[in-house]
Amino acid sequence: MTDIFSAIQRTAIRIKDAIDTKDIGYSQQENSSGETQLQLDIKCDMIIQEEFSGVASINTVASEEKEKEIVLNSSGKYFIAYDPLDGSSLVDVNLSVGSIFGIYEKSFEAKNMVASCYVVFGPRVEMVFAHNKTKLHLLQGENFEFVKEIRLGEKGKLNAPGGTQQNWEPYHKELVDSFFAEGYRLRYSGGMVPDLHQILLKGGGLFSYPSTSDRPKGKLRRLFEVFPFAFIFKTAGGDATDGERDLMELGCAHIHDTSPCFFGSKHEIQRVKEVYANNKQR
Repeated sequence: MTDIFSAIQRTAIRIKDAIDTKDIGYSQQENSSGETQLQLDIKCDMIIQEEFSGVASINTVASEEKEKEIVLNSSGKYFIAYDPLDGSSLVDVNLSVGSIFGIYEKSFEAKNMVASCYVVFGPRVEMVFAHNKTKLHLLQGENFEFVKEIRLGEKGKLNAPGGTQQNWEPYHKELVDSFFAEGYRLRYSGGMVPDLHQILLKGGGLFSYPSTSDRPKGKLRRLFEVFPFAFIFKTAGGDATDGERDLMELGCAHIHDTSPCFFGSKHEIQRVKEVYANNKQR
């Protein structure tokens, strides 16, 4: 695992440089979702694949930017799914973006996840790596230095509701509004990595991206976004659900499968499960 951790650190330094200097215009290519790719998305995807290609323990990689997985080393035991640059459309307005990595053993299944990591590219470059614990690292020059272990409180103060409100179910809107009525503060940038990073570092709260009328199966991808953050939050003492089930108990038939998702402190996730259970029974 040390070799993978080191490779992720190298990708982070190279991606930081690409963000600082690379053309942020659109390319002529589309990703797996039919979205036109930014030049920066393509560059970051290339950087990660290059660095992982030199790590013997990595068997297969899957990128959010590619339709199919790629075998790098058939004798390796780790499978890594990654989002090269989550929130890349925010770069042109100079908001924080990030890279997400889910590390699986033997196959791309949530039950086989052994570690997870994300990097935030903001005023500072920070990396959160979860294995047995969830740990924060800060880029200092050319090296990442350990800062602290991250532990979530039982109850938080932040509320980050994703998805277009007009497409929410009425009971979901009532749930979101109930947190605001209790004094929770809105924190939502449109970037999954910076919003969840803030919830983790500020002690807790709720990030939600529910099933909506236009996206009944959710928007965020299980392998690249949902499972990695579920692993991180649960390792940090929080919880994660799709509204009914633990996110880490979900299957994945295709590498680009999506799911509704909620991440947060245990208090908020319990509230979500209660509201969704009550409305399922109606």
